[in-house]
Amino acid sequence: MIRISKKTLDDLEFDIVLDHIAEQCNTDLGKSKALLLAPFHTIELLHIALQEVFEYKSSDLHDTNIPNHGFDNITKEIQLLNIENTFLEASNLKRIISISITTNELLVFFKKNQETYPFLYQTSSEVIYTKEIINLIEAVIDKFGEVKDNASAILLQLRNSINRVQAQLNGSFGKDLTRYHSLGYLDEIKESVVDNRRVLAVSAMHRRKVKGAIMGNSKTGSIVYIEPEATIQFSRELSNLLYEEREEVVKILKALTNKIRPYIELLKQYQEYLSHVDIVAAKSKFAKQINAV
Repeated sequence: MIRISKKTLDDLEFDIVLDHIAEQCNTDLGKSKALLLAPFHTIELLHIALQEVFEYKSSDLHDTNIPNHGFDNITKEIQLLNIENTFLEASNLKRIISISITTNELLVFFKKNQETYPFLYQTSSEVIYTKEIINLIEAVIDKFGEVKDNASAILLQLRNSINRVQAQLNGSFGKDLTRYHSLGYLDEIKESVVDNRRVLAVSAMHRRKVKGAIMGNSKTGSIVYIEPEATIQFSRELSNLLYEEREEVVKILKALTNKIRPYIELLKQYQEYLSHVDIVAAKSKFAKQINAV
């Protein structure tokens, strides 16, 4: 067992070395962990760490470059998974699928190239490889991070109805826009959006000639924003459908989150592993900077 006193570390400016390593990290978690690094207590651990850095540092000499290890911190997602009855939004699930894919790519790479990177392979072999998390999320979330239309029969039906009503609303609004513009009732800008609704930009002097709901007016008072009477019904119907859609999406996300919950410890391991690789890579970059061996 080796012990190094704090005074010796201060004399060696060890904290400055850690600052340099942290600067080379690609991830926030890697930076945080790099600043907490301490001297190893055994020769064995020191030897493993040195060999990992050596392997990473020499990777650019091989045809098999080490894949990207960057990832978004999923500490928040793990905390939510630990709370019963909570659910992850699509954006949270996208981060989880990303970290799973990145980890799997590294695990496959080091297994395939274990002769070239024996120590990095040894570390990676302690991490479980599985595509189950990826498959569960990809069945529900698309590549854009949105819940798929076919995630449930109800959601598909609701979104078809939303598209239909939206088309009816746009068609109705377009007719009123054309009619009132030809009558000279509209301002030059013709239309605007208030509370996510399309409204006619009516000249104040003609506001009583346009049937509909007044949604506001311009700062100068020269324009009155009116939602045409014919489109109000479609707007209400659309609002109800969007509310129902959100309820169905939440229901789907809750079910998916419950399927992901059993993998909390594995996700922790993924994040721990990738931040470890980030630190090894940072040490390698720093070693190249100071021409260290």
